[in-house]
This record gives sequence, structure tokens and C-alpha cells, in this order.
Amino acid sequence: MFESLGDRLTGVFDRLTGRGVLSASDVEEALREVRVALLEADVALPVVREFIDKAKEAATGEAVIRAVKPSEQVVKIVYDGLVDMLGGDQPTGLELGVTPPAVILMAGLQGSGKTTTSAKLAARITRSDRKRVLMASLDTRRPAAMEQLAALGQQAQVDTLPIIAGQSATDIARRALSAAKLGGFDVLILDTAGRTTLDEAMMAEVADIARIAIPNEILLVADALTGQDAVRTAKAFHERLPLTGLVLTRTDGDARGGAALSMRAVTGLPIKFLGAGEKVDALEVFDARRVAGRILGQGDVVALVERAAQDIDQAQAEKMAKRLAKGQFDLEDFAAQLQQMRKLGGMSGIMGMLPGVQKVKKQLAESSVTDTMFNRQEAIISSMTKVERRKPDILNASRKRRIAAGSGSQVQDINRLLKQHRQMADAFKAMSKNGGKGFAQMAKMMGGGMPGGPGGGGGPDLSKLPGLGGGSGLPGLPSGGGGFPGLPFGKPKS
Repeated sequence: MFESLGDRLTGVFDRLTGRGVLSASDVEEALREVRVALLEADVALPVVREFIDKAKEAATGEAVIRAVKPSEQVVKIVYDGLVDMLGGDQPTGLELGVTPPAVILMAGLQGSGKTTTSAKLAARITRSDRKRVLMASLDTRRPAAMEQLAALGQQAQVDTLPIIAGQSATDIARRALSAAKLGGFDVLILDTAGRTTLDEAMMAEVADIARIAIPNEILLVADALTGQDAVRTAKAFHERLPLTGLVLTRTDGDARGGAALSMRAVTGLPIKFLGAGEKVDALEVFDARRVAGRILGQGDVVALVERAAQDIDQAQAEKMAKRLAKGQFDLEDFAAQLQQMRKLGGMSGIMGMLPGVQKVKKQLAESSVTDTMFNRQEAIISSMTKVERRKPDILNASRKRRIAAGSGSQVQDINRLLKQHRQMADAFKAMSKNGGKGFAQMAKMMGGGMPGGPGGGGGPDLSKLPGLGGGSGLPGLPSGGGGFPGLPFGKPKS
């Protein structure tokens, strides 16, 4: 999300940096380009006008023109403007601290992703807030809608209300409330029906459900890919329902991000969550400052570390840590890191959260570092025997030809993988020398490591992580050094 806008704004600020001292005309020209970039990103015109007016007032003062680093001042002004546009420090959490059950009503048009989002939200509340959740489908019109929620509930390990054919949406709402109270559930999520377009019958039904359930949260689920249509939908719903927040779905397919930038400004409602992908864990809490940082190429390492912490298996992590401390790193370990990268969203997902990546996109493209390449490397390792994975030095020409045939690759692909593995193995071996002091130093830099890492302490010192302060640190990248930042410690959960 925001890729096209981020690229444009990064280009604008790079040109400012190259000029050193800025004149008023330089600032005017830069803000004009920012305005065009926002409009091209499908941000609503009134929102863009207000943003530029505020930025111009702040950026044309003497404090900016005479600043030691005026270009950085302009970047900060645009950053602050983006944060304000996205909701600033407006709280985005859910209101769950009520007498159980807390009721969350999901509303939106058909196809916006309400059912999938309901399951994602239930999984998140169960995992993060340690609360018992019951989901109920009130969609009596869409074929198999109730069965879909039941299947997603099994996948997310969340209870769903048993299906009784022939009941109306309001009857199901009453039954769900009763079941949640009698069953001792903390949270009840009601997945309502949608339509392809807004109509009176739809709005009347969801309003009736709201009167019966008296929800603590009414979340509108909107498809980011529909752009300004999503903003108009949010406005129309808010006129009929007391919405408490917004959830934007399919943000992984929206390179522009205009809906997210317009929605809060137009409706006044906070964006509470962003959905990216179909998996039940593909839902992240919206944070205006972190999103603004992503747009301006500062990345979102906090989100990346949070995602990594969820996926790392502690027992496997400790096992890997002990091996690395001894300088042991074979092809099975290499494959484990590739699997971990996939769980974190693949190359595109990881790169979108690392700072400064906008400036190395060209080098990454030229180096052919893609998710496809990592998938090929995994296929190559899978085509090896257990002995070959643990002792890659025995791979002679005939073995490489057999592996190439089995993995659908070329011998040179195998040679390239072996070279990358050797570079990483040498790096770990060097850190393990002097009684493991090098590895201990790495763990210390990381504040005790990720969960399961050596020391088992608090959060990492992100400024010192490999791949942020120094080289790329990603397996397969030309620098070849040390594995993914903070994740050389074990296999992902299955």
C-alpha cells in the first residue's frame, strides 16, 4: 500500500536534499509536486487542498528557510501533515472493557471482506487480548455465508453460533446475544449481510440489528481498492449508523492508498485496522505515525518485529541459537530462514517495512532478488537428501545434476545458492569465535534477542540490527551477511 505515493514523495524530497539551502520558490515547487502526488494517489480533492494549505503555511516561514537542514524541516512538515490527515494520535483500539459480552457489529457492502475480517478480528482478540470470542453470521441472503464463517472459525480456532435454517437476521442476533451471555463469552462479533450497492432495505436491517444488540463497536469494512467509492460508502453508512471505526481491506493490492488518506478526513472516523491477505493473521492495528513513516520511506520496523515475534517458535529458536553459537549453519537452517521470510510476507512484505528501501529498489530489481527466487531455492534444498543438506561440501557435479533435475532448476542456480549459504555460514562462524563473544555481542545489540533468542530479554535495539544500520542481512541478497535482522534463531511455527 502507498507504493506509488511513497515513490513520488521520496523523489521530491531527494531533489530538495540535493539543493542544500532552500528558497521560497523551492518549497513552493516541492509542495506543488506533493499536491500532484496526492491527487494521483486518489486522495479526495478537498482533503488535498486542506493538507497543502496547512503545509504551505508551515513550510514558507523563516524558520524553515533559515534552518540548518531546511529539506528535513519540509519532510517533517509533510510527515506531520500526513499523520494529522490519518488521524494523528486518535485512539484506534476496540472498546472491550465493558460488562461481557462486548458486542462488535460488522457492516459494509457485499464483497468488501466482512466475513474474512470478522474471523481475523476474532483471532486477533483471542490471541492478543486473551478473550473468549463468539462469532455469528447474520447474513441470510448470500449463499453459504454462514458456512463460510463457520469454516473460518474452525481455521481461527474461534467458536461460531450454530446454524439454524429459516431464522431472520434479527432472530439470529437475539439468539447470539443469549448464547454469548450463557456461554460466558467476552466478545460477540456479528457479521451482517451486505449488498452490491447501498439500499434502504439493507440499511433498515442493519439498523434493526444495532437496536437489538446495542453494540459497543460498529465497524465499517471497506475495500481499499474501490478508492473514493469506499469513502462515499463510509459517509453514507455513517449517516444511518453510529459507526465507531473503519477497517480497510485488500490494502496489499492498493498501491495508491487514497482511500486510507481520505477516509478519516472525510468521515472523522478512526481507521482501526488494515487487512492485507486472506490468512486469519493478516490484520494489523492502524497507527497513523507508522503509516506516515511507511509513505515517506521510513519503513515500519515495529510492525515487522511484532509480526516476527508472533511466528517464532521458542523451542526451535533456542535450538537454532545454540547451533549458531557453535558456528553451525547448514542448508536446513538456510531453508528455515527462507520459510520464516515467507511467513513474514515474503520479500515484498518485508521490504515494505524496512527503512530506506525506496532508494534501493532499483538495485534489488537488478539483483533479481524476488519471492520466486526464494521459492526456487527452497525447491533446490528440498530436492537434496538429508545428508546433502547437512554436509553441502559433498555436492559434486553428478549430485548437482540430480538435484537440478528434481527441482526444475539449473546447476548454476545450485552453485549460486551454495555460495550464498557459504557466506552466511562463514559470518556465523566468525561470530562464534572467542568463546561465542561475537554471537553474544550480536544478541546484546538486539536487547537480548527475539523471543527464544539468547538472553531472552526485551526488545531489540533496531538501529543496530543488520540490514537496518548496515548491509541488507537478508538471505539471498548480494551482501550475504547474517540472515534476516533478528531472525537467525529458528524455524517458524508450522
